[in-house]
Amino acid sequence: MNDVTLLKDLDGFRLEIDAARERADIVLDRQPMNTISMLQREQLRKVFEALDEDDRVRVIVLRATGEHFSSGGYIRGFLDATPEHVSKLAWNIAAPARCSKPVIAANRGYTFGVGFEISLACDFRIVSETCRYALPEQKLGQIPGSGGSARLQKIVGITRTKDIVMRSRRISGKQAYDWGIATECVADADLETVTDKLVDELRAFSPLAQRTAKKLLNDTEDASLSIAIELEGHCYSRLRQSDDFREGVEAFHEKRQPKFKGS
Repeated sequence: MNDVTLLKDLDGFRLEIDAARERADIVLDRQPMNTISMLQREQLRKVFEALDEDDRVRVIVLRATGEHFSSGGYIRGFLDATPEHVSKLAWNIAAPARCSKPVIAANRGYTFGVGFEISLACDFRIVSETCRYALPEQKLGQIPGSGGSARLQKIVGITRTKDIVMRSRRISGKQAYDWGIATECVADADLETVTDKLVDELRAFSPLAQRTAKKLLNDTEDASLSIAIELEGHCYSRLRQSDDFREGVEAFHEKRQPKFKGS
């Protein structure tokens, strides 16, 4: 299936681009629980890849309509999918992490299974107090298959990951924040406002510095301290030659807001 056909009719979500605010919203919209189909996973990957190349967009927000972000995947689809198709699930859901631009997940209500996994692949997770994270695959005789247990273990360690995965345990937005899974936990009515503020905050930075920081942090997650410091130094040196860094220094000394161009 080619890209044009794949993105012709988006399944279970829509795309909104606000060029004036340099923002793109990927909105899950399959009521009442925003279940995520097999086709939708592929389409989400292609949309993230397209937005990564879209010069109008600086920040991407992944959110949902209704009370729940997503109850997870369309369960029957796993039995109908081929083993080859299933083997690509993690690659599709990792699209937010591969995207060079900042990606924010705004989570409320049920955020289960693949809904949790794709949120874990984002850079920032803003959760409301109604959010409930879970990886319930054990109840189906399965394990998470789209990076959920692997990403979660990097964040909270093996003990808490076993507690969540092996017991299919649900954790609240507040607990997710306390454990370092969520970036911020806010009142449900404030979720959109806080997300908006974060979008504008990220837009104010150099897009080149943002891309560099995201890639460096992703690439050094599994590196030793000495290698991470070495790579950080190389990235720092490259940014030292950028127009944005010069602009940032000049703006600092002139006591004005910098005007970054991404070069």
